[in-house]
Amino acid sequence: MNTITKLLVCLILSITISKLQAQTKDLDSIRKEKVDYKIVKLEEERSQIEEQEKGALKLKIQKINARLDADEITAAEAENLKKEAAKIAVLNIENRTVIIDKQIALLRRNGYDAYQYRRDDDEKVELNIGSNGLHINIGSEEKAPKYDLRTTNKMLFAIGFNNTIIDGENLDDSPYKIGGSGFVELGWLWQTRLFKDSNFMRVNYGFSFQWNKLNMKDNQYFVQTDDVTSLQEFPVDLDKAQFRVTNLVVPMHLEFGPSKKREFKDKIRYTTENQFKFGIGGYGGLRLGTLQKLKYKENGDRVKDKIRKNYNTSNFVYGLSAYVGFDDVSLYVKYDLNPLFKDQAVDQNNISVGLRFDLD
Repeated sequence: MNTITKLLVCLILSITISKLQAQTKDLDSIRKEKVDYKIVKLEEERSQIEEQEKGALKLKIQKINARLDADEITAAEAENLKKEAAKIAVLNIENRTVIIDKQIALLRRNGYDAYQYRRDDDEKVELNIGSNGLHINIGSEEKAPKYDLRTTNKMLFAIGFNNTIIDGENLDDSPYKIGGSGFVELGWLWQTRLFKDSNFMRVNYGFSFQWNKLNMKDNQYFVQTDDVTSLQEFPVDLDKAQFRVTNLVVPMHLEFGPSKKREFKDKIRYTTENQFKFGIGGYGGLRLGTLQKLKYKENGDRVKDKIRKNYNTSNFVYGLSAYVGFDDVSLYVKYDLNPLFKDQAVDQNNISVGLRFDLD
């Protein structure tokens, strides 16, 4: 169990680090795109300065001429006003061009860091992290809303009761304790929306670890004799007899259910928050290990045996599973199509029922 736990922790850390690295790369790409876009806009603004100032000078001259025609000013005064207006226009062109050239040089030299200054009251850099993810807004420009990524990811956690279906026997006759036998599943899933403009149907896939545990009744334990695995009575009273199989599987489910469409300033998101959902599919993978734990007293001493061997358990695991739920919580059922023990006279197949949590 310790080895599997360490492996699981390493895998989850690896995925988390990879995700953070990807987000960092995406953030750098967004920053570069914003800076490049702003440089292009500044260059366009610089190319329009002379035309704008000439247009403003033309309006001033028209007003001066109108005053001259109305005998409000003399011809000499009109000529002086026109020269002053022309001088101001030339200085405006020169100063505005220098300002924009310095802004472009600052951006090219320092990149995104140079964008921390504010050009005016309506233009600033915003970095928001919330329930809807990372949002960056540079400047006052607004992008047209975009549909969210077709693929998102989440963590899977499930826990519940575990037992087996044995040929020719009812579940009530099971040699395993119903209350003491359980399962745990932990994994990482990706969810892909199948249709462009609808999230009613999506597919979930990924990987998960399954720990299926059986607690034996009637002082019995498993004994492997060559290719035969059977339950036998232990020679002394057992305090605990537990049998656990650890699997690594690839689950895949087709999920159905309504979604809410949320429109933001620069994106559109679909959410299944507070919505019903139904998923059906299966899984396949490999057995990682088999362990039997026995606790008992011998000569007054407490003894705990941990026996690791295959006990003829199936190396390949595959089965069917389904869930129905609301929001992040679902009722979850999975059934192994492969027998728990291979090449036995009587097949028994693992079955699990519990709660499933999809943690976005």
